[in-house]
Amino acid sequence: MNRLVFAAALLGFLGVALGAFGAHALEAQLTEEAHGWWDTATLYVLPHAAAALAAGLSGRGGRTALGGWLFVTGAVIFAGSLYAMALGSPRWFGAITPLGGLSLLAGWLTLVLSALRKD
Repeated sequence: MNRLVFAAALLGFLGVALGAFGAHALEAQLTEEAHGWWDTATLYVLPHAAAALAAGLSGRGGRTALGGWLFVTGAVIFAGSLYAMALGSPRWFGAITPLGGLSLLAGWLTLVLSALRKD
């Protein structure tokens, strides 16, 4: 089993499901600020799930796989913290959101290095 493909596909599924859940089931319950957090989380999860999936399906290991895992990790931390805050977690919880963003950036940089070094 390709664990990266599995994780990326699961992340994509959850991104669509949580995006729809926020737009429909939680629409009346979320404040405007919380709705913004929810939308931002979904906006970042979906493209990074697709990028991680592409990395996993590429058949390449090394930096390419590492980049995919950084996307998965970053999306979980970034979006997870925003979803949690939207659902009522303390605002200080948002202090971990940038760590997820750094992981997403590291994923892209890792793919740049992978492309340059062909590994």
